[in-house]
Amino acid sequence: MMKKETTILAIETSCDETAAAVIQNGDTILSNVIASQMESHKRFGGVVPEIASRHHVEQITVTIEEAMAQAEVTFADLDAMAVTEGPGLVGALLVGVNAAKAIAFAHNLPLIPVHHIAGHVYANHLIEPLTFPLISLVVSGGHTELIYMKEHGHFALIGETRDDAVGEAYDKVARTIGLPYPGGPQIDKLAQTGEASIDFPRAWLEDNSYDFSFSGLKSAVINTLHNAKQKEVEIAPEVIAASFQEAVCDVLVTKTMRALKEYNVNKLVVAGGVAANSGLRQALKQAAADAEVSLTIPPLALCTDNAAMIGSAAHILFLQEKFADDRLNGVPGLSLTENV
Repeated sequence: MMKKETTILAIETSCDETAAAVIQNGDTILSNVIASQMESHKRFGGVVPEIASRHHVEQITVTIEEAMAQAEVTFADLDAMAVTEGPGLVGALLVGVNAAKAIAFAHNLPLIPVHHIAGHVYANHLIEPLTFPLISLVVSGGHTELIYMKEHGHFALIGETRDDAVGEAYDKVARTIGLPYPGGPQIDKLAQTGEASIDFPRAWLEDNSYDFSFSGLKSAVINTLHNAKQKEVEIAPEVIAASFQEAVCDVLVTKTMRALKEYNVNKLVVAGGVAANSGLRQALKQAAADAEVSLTIPPLALCTDNAAMIGSAAHILFLQEKFADDRLNGVPGLSLTENV
């Protein structure tokens, strides 16, 4: 009898989360286990690559075992092994890649390399099937991109950041006003208690570009605080947070909605850790409703790095038989898109 379900074990170790998941048919989560390293990196104010790699080595086996136990599957039940190939921290990537290669070899399973950002996009597929064409707004600590998809597995770059990614800007502003790492959630929480009374600059760039730039905004926040200190004027941190977040959301939402209109697309999916930001989620929901655009944003647990999203993206690659061999390596700067 032909097997109806496709069961994939997926591993994600691109940064500071050791994650493993078992996904069925690309849209059903049987398990999704994450071993976070946040407490270890918090005292350094950011991720330390060497520490991240060591934690992955310590956690990878138990995380995989826990994912399989929760899913109630054995290696004999698996159809494929998937892993994040890149981008990410090279040492961290290598831990996941080598674990996946060992499992694939030992159990004679196809090995599926997955792009980390493709995984974030496909986190939405775990909520409802992706429909095409669509535009994805990718917002994370390392990426800010607008991507056009005409079909599964096709990623065309519309716009990208020219300097700081949006999540990076959040972390830097958070440090400036004395908030602990990770800064994004701290800024978001504080912004909800303040009034956006400071008109920070928005970088719209030339010729209606879909590219993003947040370095000027970050500098404006730093200069505002520096000037206030020189004048012995106190600015409430919640006012800085609210004003900064409003400027970020204004640019992200405006450019995204303009891209949807220009490309004649009425489906928007949001991807990446900053998709957990409550201010951005609310602004996108309102703009999408006003424009009668269908919007999907993953729940908070699927916005940050996880292996379920890698398993979902891997299912499409499995159907397309896009497999790797034992030469698979971690690629820190792996490209996802083609420019349009």
